[in-house]
Amino acid sequence: MSDQSESKPVSYFERHIFFCLNQRANGEACCADHRAQEAFDRCKAQVKSHGLAGPGKVRVNKAGCLDRCAGGPVAVVYPEAVWYTFVDQSDIDEIVTSHLRDGVPVERLRLAPDVGR
Repeated sequence: MSDQSESKPVSYFERHIFFCLNQRANGEACCADHRAQEAFDRCKAQVKSHGLAGPGKVRVNKAGCLDRCAGGPVAVVYPEAVWYTFVDQSDIDEIVTSHLRDGVPVERLRLAPDVGR
C-alpha cells in the first residue's frame, strides 16, 4: 500500500489567472472602468492561441472585486500569487508569454504590495 501523505498534491491547473471585472455602483474606482473585460478577453484568446489552455496548463477566469481597486485594473496569477496591473493588449500579451507560458513574472507590471482599495 502506498503512503499518500508523502506524495505532493497536484493542482488541476499549472497556473490560474483571475481578472477583476467588478463594476462598483457608487462611482468609486473599479477595474471595469479600465477595460478589464477587454483584457480578460485578450488573455483568454492568447492563452488558447499559444496552446496553453486546459487541465494541467492555464485557466483564465473572471472574478468579482479583488479588493485592489486603487491599482486597477488588476489580475492575479496563482499559485505564485503575483498581482498585476496593466494598460493595454501588449501588457496582456507579455503576461501570457512571459509568466503563463515561460514561468517568469513580468516585474514591470507587478502591483505594489501596499495598494488596496
